Amino acid sequence: MDLRFTLGEEAFRDEVRQFLSEKLPARLSDKVRRGLHLTKADMEEWHAVLHARGWLANHWPEQYGGPGWSVVQRAIFDDETARAHAPRIVPFGLSMLAPVLIKYGTEEQRRHYLPRILDGTDWWCQGYSEPGAGSDLASLKTSAVRDGDHYVVNGQKTWTTLGQYADWIFCLVRTDPTAKAQEGISFLLIDMKSPGVEVRPIVLLDGDAEVNEVFFTDVRVPVANLVGEENKGWTYAKYLLTYERTNIAGVGASAAAFDRLRATAATLTRGGRPLADDPLFAARLARIEIDLANMATTNLRVVAAAAHGGAPGAESSMLKIKGTEIRQAITALQRRAFGIYAQPFVPEALEEGYNGQPIGPEDANTAASTYFNMRKLSIFGGSNEVQKNIISKMIVGL
Repeated sequence: MDLRFTLGEEAFRDEVRQFLSEKLPARLSDKVRRGLHLTKADMEEWHAVLHARGWLANHWPEQYGGPGWSVVQRAIFDDETARAHAPRIVPFGLSMLAPVLIKYGTEEQRRHYLPRILDGTDWWCQGYSEPGAGSDLASLKTSAVRDGDHYVVNGQKTWTTLGQYADWIFCLVRTDPTAKAQEGISFLLIDMKSPGVEVRPIVLLDGDAEVNEVFFTDVRVPVANLVGEENKGWTYAKYLLTYERTNIAGVGASAAAFDRLRATAATLTRGGRPLADDPLFAARLARIEIDLANMATTNLRVVAAAAHGGAPGAESSMLKIKGTEIRQAITALQRRAFGIYAQPFVPEALEEGYNGQPIGPEDANTAASTYFNMRKLSIFGGSNEVQKNIISKMIVGL
């Protein structure tokens, strides 16, 4: 398998880099690099920049507004934007719901929702997990009972990322309580402004209310908002998850974080010499670098196979496990590098414009919060334990 990029692909990489140097706002890039909280306006600003260039929905078919990129071009774009510290593209409407609508939705649904996702009119969130249905998603209890031209929805979703900003939520709901666990589930689009919808924030370890609980009490949803067939939602849910786990290894993001860690190790001193020269710290740094290089090679193999029509199987689970472990190792070592300066937690220091007296080096302000936030990586998108079960079934046959 040839893992080298073609001349055309390298030219595309240069085009992406040029675009980022000209159009990525320095203020946004600085906030991402420093680990500061991004506002809704920040994310919408970057969304608009990409939309203006026609690069926002880079995995959509051209007929719906995509740029017609290859798998390799998408991988290059993801890598370069991460290394440039661009804000992540909020995935829920663009990368999760849209592919489901394109494949399973009605033409009316596609005509209505897809342009509104592209121009930022609608902000979407995901209603999958529940208090009793996380990794075991088929155990969900939120119900939708048919009442004429509407469904009446009751139940609760949790860990709803950025739900406080959302206009709409795509939900898995149980429409046949007598069916087996993975049957009787439907895929429903719900307006967050509907009477009976309540959003309650969940404050995480890093002090940010990034996720939420969403409660539904007798919420009336038009039957026209059903995607596909009633009781076939599990099929659509699995299809969506293949997109949620795309690039979940985050090679570019890990590479950017590792570069920052290496710069920290070269700058900080311990015992009168750079931290990078400390044998124990250097060994830990080298271990991460080796793992990151191996993961990058594996990711290229998957991309190369996909470019020739292959479909990733257990490799996606392998990359998810290793990618999240590497990112967590980087944040753990970054926190270790700052030592006592990483211990104080000043929530205000995570906001743009904070002018308080720094306790230690500037980057130490966010070391603890980033470490705490990255604990989630091995849980969302299918916990690493679940990914190991997938690998054992697909490869070992257990």
